[in-house]
Amino acid sequence: RPFYRIVVAENTAPRDGRFIEKVGTYNPLLPKDHPERVVLNTERIQHWLSVGAKPTDRVLRFLDAAGLAKRPQRNNPKRPSRAKRPWPARPRRRPKRRKLLQPKPRAARNRPLKRKAEAPFHPSGKDVMMACRSAGNG
Repeated sequence: RPFYRIVVAENTAPRDGRFIEKVGTYNPLLPKDHPERVVLNTERIQHWLSVGAKPTDRVLRFLDAAGLAKRPQRNNPKRPSRAKRPWPARPRRRPKRRKLLQPKPRAARNRPLKRKAEAPFHPSGKDVMMACRSAGNG
């Protein structure tokens, strides 16, 4: 029977492994209008979003439905069926041969990496995310 915890975890933690805090539950077997289908601890979720936790796509849907976060509109246009295409089918090309990887020159290897703009972070210094994790068989 599927039942999921909505948790805050480090990005490096295993999928069903260690997490920092449980912030909600999701029971997909309940009807969509049932109040206990998605249960969220809004106060803790707002805290974790403020310190930079990134929700997964599924959790972002739940947060958007609860009004806690905005989910951007996606551009998924309908693909025309093959019979209605106004252009002819493209012939298949042979795959290109890949060049052997050459080592980078020493100057390029020692260059410092560019860093992204600093964002709020968890005190542990690691990136954190919000995700649905299986609650197991028990």
